[in-house]
Amino acid sequence: MKGGGALEFGDASKGFSHPPRGVNRGVSILDFILRIIAIIATLGSAIAMGTTNETLPFFTQFIRFRAEYNDLPTLTFFVIANAVVSAYLVLSLALSVLHIVRSSARGSRIVLIMFDTGMLGLLTAGASAAAAIVYLAHKGNVRANWRSICQQFNSFCERISGSLIGSFAGMIVIILLILLSAVALSRRR
Repeated sequence: MKGGGALEFGDASKGFSHPPRGVNRGVSILDFILRIIAIIATLGSAIAMGTTNETLPFFTQFIRFRAEYNDLPTLTFFVIANAVVSAYLVLSLALSVLHIVRSSARGSRIVLIMFDTGMLGLLTAGASAAAAIVYLAHKGNVRANWRSICQQFNSFCERISGSLIGSFAGMIVIILLILLSAVALSRRR
């Protein structure tokens, strides 16, 4: 087997082929589509939470109880976090288009992975904090003497729960974006 046809163990220079260029372009197009889906999920969550309020009359029409998202700083943080992530995703669409046109771009993909990971952390923090408040709104806490408010403010609770679902969906899509970028980077030398 001295004739040049055999592949030695550890010799990756022979017989190793790069993936076709169309595969990387397909990954870049999928990245673009996932970014649009993440924009819809996070922006929808921010809008749904930011426009949530409900007013209930108490004894007379002059005395009313009102529930708004900005009554709780945690829900305000949730809206801001989703809005920041949405803005970032809109800005990152430009790099995603660059990857479709020039699929060999490596440095910009590394930058996207770093920023995607940071935005995932921000989105996770906002959604997790808001999930704790939504849980308290639904279940209350007997030990702390906090009563659940969802029996009275049903529409308010439905909207904040729905916005959480959108935010967690956005988190899953961003995780997929990070994995997709890592796969695209690993296919190159």
